[in-house]
Amino acid sequence: MDRDPREVMEYDVLVVGAGPSGLSAAIRLKQLANEAGQELSVCVVEKGSEVGAHLLSGAVFEPHALDELIPDWKEKGAPLTTPAREDRFLFLTETKAYKSPFAPPQMHNHGNYIISLGNLARWMAGQAEELGVEIYPGFAAAEVLYDDRGAVKGVATGDMGIGKDGERTANYTPGMELHAKQTIFAEGCRGSLTKTLFERFDLRRDADPQTYGIGIKELWEVDPAKSQPGLIVHTIGWPMDPKTYGGSWLYHMEGNLVSVGFVVGLDYENPHLSPFEEFQRYKTHPAIR
Repeated sequence: MDRDPREVMEYDVLVVGAGPSGLSAAIRLKQLANEAGQELSVCVVEKGSEVGAHLLSGAVFEPHALDELIPDWKEKGAPLTTPAREDRFLFLTETKAYKSPFAPPQMHNHGNYIISLGNLARWMAGQAEELGVEIYPGFAAAEVLYDDRGAVKGVATGDMGIGKDGERTANYTPGMELHAKQTIFAEGCRGSLTKTLFERFDLRRDADPQTYGIGIKELWEVDPAKSQPGLIVHTIGWPMDPKTYGGSWLYHMEGNLVSVGFVVGLDYENPHLSPFEEFQRYKTHPAIR
């Protein structure tokens, strides 16, 4: 199938991915340009239908970086409304829960906030747009573009309106090329384009091996009498056996919502283990149920 000529749009900086990191980069670049009285065109493309659509995480957020990036974030209505109030670290057996007298240092959350990462990104997108950043949700970057020297010169979005048979439908629209002097890839730890850059430029040559886990998460609305906004619970132990890495979290948010999730390391030895089924068993524990 012959490719129609693509429309080309040019920017000073192109950011791939409208998560917190990509939006932070776009905001800081525009802040620096505005402080210097310079014009700088910054574009962010996001594969989700809207900013935040692919950010499903409930999270415990440490606000130090946000304090530096947008010092008046409270006055600007950032969705950080549930301060962390209590940390619990539990070791589970099949029927009991033993509370550690102290939580590991990395789980001390005084001064942090329980947030929706999607809501934070949506708010950050608004801050970026106020500074003049162009944000295009629904545009998935499909390939990296290179110049004659082999340097990255931008990305191309995928063609739209291609049928299952690979032929064009009546809704066919060719992709676009987005060129930039600098391209920032902020599409996540295993982004599809980032992986090709790892290989082409050998970017992981001096890096530690990556570790992998599978996490399953849900958002529950609970009885108001059981809601404790600001409570953070982490567990280890049951239903994992002693040889298998795994654990859980419970984050009590505003609105009687609880983010609940379970993580299993992908080096588990039992080929019959099902992380999803283990998550269901976990939720039957007396301390969790």
